[in-house]
Amino acid sequence: MFVPDPLIKLFDWIESNGFAEDTEIGRVGYLYPVEKMRSEWTDSQRPGGTSIEFYAEKQSDDFYFVHGGIKNRLRIFARTGGDGSVAAFWLDDQGEQKIVHIGSGSGSMLACVLAENAVDFLRLIAIGYDEICWNEDFDKTSLESFRKNKFTVMPNLKFQDWVIHEFNTTIPKTALEIVKNPAEFGDENSEDIFCEWLEENGA
Repeated sequence: MFVPDPLIKLFDWIESNGFAEDTEIGRVGYLYPVEKMRSEWTDSQRPGGTSIEFYAEKQSDDFYFVHGGIKNRLRIFARTGGDGSVAAFWLDDQGEQKIVHIGSGSGSMLACVLAENAVDFLRLIAIGYDEICWNEDFDKTSLESFRKNKFTVMPNLKFQDWVIHEFNTTIPKTALEIVKNPAEFGDENSEDIFCEWLEENGA
């Protein structure tokens, strides 16, 4: 298990821009200044692009999955939703590391591979959805999602520009360009290897 180089670069970018703070759970990083986001938040819109928090999850007995050796192949590194959903590094059966989503179960049910690699993960969170834990909008552009939900999240242009130029890449129009099989807990016919693995291990 390792932190991919693109995410190390992201954490350096977060620190260099002053987007991190010390909290009761340790150092937490954001893609946009938290206080600025809160002060400019209205009933109809907010700035900052996708809301996500980066931190180091402590492995303990109250970890999400404590049986079947599941926790030994997962390391949480980000909170993806206000409901408690998270993103994690996961080692598949071949020992390949991927970035996966674990929904809270009380809100988001999304349980799947989010990205095959760290650059694609950065491209995903640069699209600009409010949160990436709600897969019902993954087939929509961020603008279409905002129109549907009647709430506008202003794009995080600074972050988008950094992703494009740092990694010589593009920002996808929809999440489905990155998330190939947005499965949910309990899906009987899931084609997602992480969701199937969770089901097989009784999670």
